[in-house]
Amino acid sequence: RVLLVPGIRAAIIMEDLIARMQDEKTGIPIRTVKSFLSKIPSVFSGSDIVQWLVKNLTIEDQVEALHLGTLMAAHGYFFPISDHVLTLKDDGTFYRFQTPYFWPSNCWEPENTDYAVYLCKRTMQNKARLELADYEAESLARLQRAFARKWEFIFMQAEAQAKVDKKRDKIERKILDSQERAFWDVHRPVPGCVNTTEVDIKKSSRMKNPHKTRKVLQQNISHMSVTLTQLINIKFWQAQLDRHRLKMSKVAEGLLGYTEQYADYDPFLSTPDPSNPWISDDTTFWELEASKEPTQSRVKRWGFRMDEVLKDPAGREQFLKFLESEFSSENLRFWLAVQELKRRPIREVPSRVQEIWQEFLAPGAPSAINVDSKSYDKTTQNVKDPGRYAFEDAQEHIYMLMKSDSYSRFIRSSAYQELLQAKKKSGSFQDRRTSFEKFTRNVVSGRDPPSGRLLDQSEVRSGQMTRVLVLEPAPKPL
Repeated sequence: RVLLVPGIRAAIIMEDLIARMQDEKTGIPIRTVKSFLSKIPSVFSGSDIVQWLVKNLTIEDQVEALHLGTLMAAHGYFFPISDHVLTLKDDGTFYRFQTPYFWPSNCWEPENTDYAVYLCKRTMQNKARLELADYEAESLARLQRAFARKWEFIFMQAEAQAKVDKKRDKIERKILDSQERAFWDVHRPVPGCVNTTEVDIKKSSRMKNPHKTRKVLQQNISHMSVTLTQLINIKFWQAQLDRHRLKMSKVAEGLLGYTEQYADYDPFLSTPDPSNPWISDDTTFWELEASKEPTQSRVKRWGFRMDEVLKDPAGREQFLKFLESEFSSENLRFWLAVQELKRRPIREVPSRVQEIWQEFLAPGAPSAINVDSKSYDKTTQNVKDPGRYAFEDAQEHIYMLMKSDSYSRFIRSSAYQELLQAKKKSGSFQDRRTSFEKFTRNVVSGRDPPSGRLLDQSEVRSGQMTRVLVLEPAPKPL
């Protein structure tokens, strides 16, 4: 199972080589170097590594030895004591071996919280060798924002680890600090350096299934039998993939916005003006709808979405006038022609399809429209077998084009703004009354109606007294 971990085989080979390097008799000589006012314990130079590799391995060229040593350094088996970049130089640069506890064969997968604790601990120790590099300071700030809620816990962990480190011997503490820094240089490398801990998915898959090639897998799949239950599950999950998934908060927000926008046009939420002709016997609503001049409420509704413009005859007319003024009316005329085609008798469809094709899409068409190549190719195939929906793809493309470009310009145009700001006509809806309403008002006030007089009579029907209003011609004046 250990051998199935990606990169573990190479790690085992390198660790065997490191063990030979650390041999007391035949390995690389490790020494303590004295510098000004301090000592550097347990180090060796880069040239020592290159010479040892050339001497103990079948390597003829120092360049090859330097390349092999750089790969081992990149995996963190030894590291420069004064640099975050894990590479090998054939000079007097000092290096130190990594402790086996931090070797890659232990399958380390450190989390960001561990890295945050380490960086936070470094900031608590006021030593020049432990100062954070620029990229480490940026990482610390980013982690502090990400873990703002649990930063107090991270700080307490870092503080506890710092107290434990202070109790160690000075030389031991210096070695452990450098080894821990090298561990994080492997797992959180300097920007621009190679990250040896990244897993290649293809290599990992090949290691888990070394004998299964693509051809073998295809043969295995072809011989598999799918049960009815599995087929139902496959169709179910395919349908789930095709569904649009939105957060319930977004859905509720959209429904609330739609309801608020159309509240003035909903007779259940607000009193309609003019009144419903089926309830009040007032035909003003029908008269206004039939008139060519739109009301303010209709014009305001055009600004909600383009569908409101297209389904209103007056809106289509105004939109077409605007597009004609910009010499781009062919898009709307094509869309309207396709809509009209869908309502045609089936016997007239083939001829009408050819007319639309020749006018808008054929090479050299007088009112050529701009559609993408995919929609054009699909429409070309559909025209060969004409039907009501032969131009469906082209119509959808033109609709989206008008929605994103022409409609927004129409709403911002001065023509639409003038219609929107126009005052209502002097004959308002409240002042207009039908003859029935005028008659009722006269009856309530006790005056004679203009074409008759109000008579008060009593009749007994089925044992009940009823008050009957009888209209008779008004008497002629003497």
